[in-house]
Amino acid sequence: MLYYLFNYLDQIDLPGAGVFKYVSFRSSLAFLFSLIISTTIGRRIIDKLQQLQVGEVVRNLGLEGQMKKTGTPTMGGIIIIIAILVPTLLCAKLDNIYVWLMLITTVWLGSLGFADDYIKVFKKNKEGLHGRFKIIAQVGLGFIVGMVLFLSPDVVIRENTEVKGAQDRVESVNFNPDKTKSTKTTIPFLKNNNFDYASLVKWAGNYQTEATWIVFVLMTILVVTAVSNGANLTDGLDGLAAGSSAIIGVALGILAYMSSHAEFASFLNIMFIPGAEELVIFMAAFIGATVGFLWYNAFPAQVFMGDTGSLTLGGIIAIFAIIIRKELLIPILCGIFLVESVSVMMQVAYFKYTKRKYGEGKRIFKMTPLHHYFQKTGRPGGDAWLQKPYNIVPESKIVVRFWLIGIILAVITIVTLKVR
Repeated sequence: MLYYLFNYLDQIDLPGAGVFKYVSFRSSLAFLFSLIISTTIGRRIIDKLQQLQVGEVVRNLGLEGQMKKTGTPTMGGIIIIIAILVPTLLCAKLDNIYVWLMLITTVWLGSLGFADDYIKVFKKNKEGLHGRFKIIAQVGLGFIVGMVLFLSPDVVIRENTEVKGAQDRVESVNFNPDKTKSTKTTIPFLKNNNFDYASLVKWAGNYQTEATWIVFVLMTILVVTAVSNGANLTDGLDGLAAGSSAIIGVALGILAYMSSHAEFASFLNIMFIPGAEELVIFMAAFIGATVGFLWYNAFPAQVFMGDTGSLTLGGIIAIFAIIIRKELLIPILCGIFLVESVSVMMQVAYFKYTKRKYGEGKRIFKMTPLHHYFQKTGRPGGDAWLQKPYNIVPESKIVVRFWLIGIILAVITIVTLKVR
């Protein structure tokens, strides 16, 4: 909204109004707005949640300091959602299809998470919203986003083409002058950095285009569901999910800016995506919101984000990566989410297998998701394969170490685009 106001003021020659044309300025403004909003309204929302007795119900799993968290206000993801939506609406161009997809994603998954938390807190149902409804909502969002990317004439790219010289060395990267709809995406480690989903359905003959977009929509659904649930599983320690999401957000913001800038896109040898620059503003608000939320969520937490926040954060990361054609980088960039999810799947699968085969279920880890593994005392000959470390690792140290790993993964994600 402010963009259009200052654009009008610039047309009547108001000094300084033209600064709103620059993405860098609007992104900085969005970050500051979101940071201020999350820290200022955060305290009021926490107080209101305490008045409504919206407290976390904690099961005693034998973890150090766990029961002290009982009664801590949850549903704090409301803070993050407000701090994302308001700065984006103020600073971004609202005629951009990508911005609207991100706004819809935020509201959609925020509402889903809110419904889940509401049932847990007010209906006193610890299971929350039934799993099938969560999956239906996540699949529905993935389908909508995939179809919009397929049908919208505004969703186009300019493909990167390598110009090679002597000894087959890449001397420069040019871009196709024509904007085209494409199902290509960025993939690390391979020459030219492009992978086309059409290569998976060559057998479709005359219907290859339609089949390719079906594969693309299915990939969108898979990524949204996986990353959203991965973020949800990661939200188990004070500041872990919010801090990890902020780190991922910085990497995605950099990739979005480079994808929208011809020179930088040429340097990384990735496709040029017109209009993606407005996503940088959204991601700046996302980063500011998560960092501001950490003011209250860092150890010892004064508020938990609940599913209202965790499902939203994961979904935003997934849809954002898909829009800028970087979804195949998610296993590296979101490595923390991936490991948390895999640890749970391994634990459940192995427990069921051993119970069916030996009549008694056995475990691989002392506890899952993985962050809880380090909070539990180990002992030689225990009921899980992996017992070390035997001593409990303090919660704050676990969180900081996971953040550091997240930073390393974010750097590796960007570096991989130059390793071919």
